[in-house]
Amino acid sequence: MAMPLRQTIRVGTYLAEQKLRKREKFPLIVELEPLFACNLACEGCGKIQHPAGVLKQRMPVAQAVGAVLESGAPMVSIAGGEPLMHPQIDEIVRQLVAKKKYVFLCTNAMLMRKKLDKFTPSPYFAFAVHIDGLRERHDESVAKEGVFDEAVEAIKAAKAAGFRVTTNSTFFNTDTPQTIIEVLNYLNDDLKVDEMMISPAYAYEKAPDQEHFLGVEQTRELFKKAFSGGNRKRWRLNHSPLFLDFLEGKADFPCTAWAIPNYSLFGWQRPCYLMSDGYVPTYRQLIEETDWDKYGRGKDPRCANCMAHCGYEPTAVLATMGSLKESLRAVRETVGGTR
Repeated sequence: MAMPLRQTIRVGTYLAEQKLRKREKFPLIVELEPLFACNLACEGCGKIQHPAGVLKQRMPVAQAVGAVLESGAPMVSIAGGEPLMHPQIDEIVRQLVAKKKYVFLCTNAMLMRKKLDKFTPSPYFAFAVHIDGLRERHDESVAKEGVFDEAVEAIKAAKAAGFRVTTNSTFFNTDTPQTIIEVLNYLNDDLKVDEMMISPAYAYEKAPDQEHFLGVEQTRELFKKAFSGGNRKRWRLNHSPLFLDFLEGKADFPCTAWAIPNYSLFGWQRPCYLMSDGYVPTYRQLIEETDWDKYGRGKDPRCANCMAHCGYEPTAVLATMGSLKESLRAVRETVGGTR
């Protein structure tokens, strides 16, 4: 992945250790959901469709930290729901950072400025703000006016306070290469966020809007055009070169959902956070008791149009680590950029 040098070395060392131990399946990053409640009702999500009793639950700090430590993953993506609604989210982050886990707190930024003083800048911590387009497009996607402007102000405030800030943008079949270029140019050149993550909209079964997810060929055509003209190399994208190749159809990979497992109030979700085929209480059970071979494009019809980061980025990372040529390419593109 295109990440800071310290993090690159840490993850590279971790992957080398897994290879020496001959472990076939291991986590690269844990998706931690300490709550399902949210202060927005985005059309492409659906977490708030859980019963009211579930939406009131908040995962205890010890449980959240314990799950990450149990997995052994070097990185954690804290999502939800809206994690800043968790009354002890700062303590969860503090304890994970103390364990030298790289933590990305995913947020819609509506509460970010109010909660900023609860956190401490650290090379192990970053806010990951969700931005799906420029003002009109983003506000439409989250079904509320003013969210884009608040997110922009929150990003500026966090960067001024010394925090590392990344963004996460999901694109739908209503997007065009130009709308992608416009928002990524703005995030990269105007807001100057540290890194950006992008993803084609995936067929999340709980999402209220089921009409605007991208198919595989639509995804490839969309990103191929958006990446043209040198944009791909210019943007500070938080992805491995091989995953970007995958998005525009230059490479294809199998899904390795086991490498980005999801842990929520219900336990470890199989096989990934996009599909719910049951939950188990331990990471070991998730790995050993899930029939991973039955998932992925060409195997499960629910996976037919999925090109999501959670399944395919880890495959690209592992392919990069297994090839000297691709490893050198990844280093060259990271060092050659402005990261």
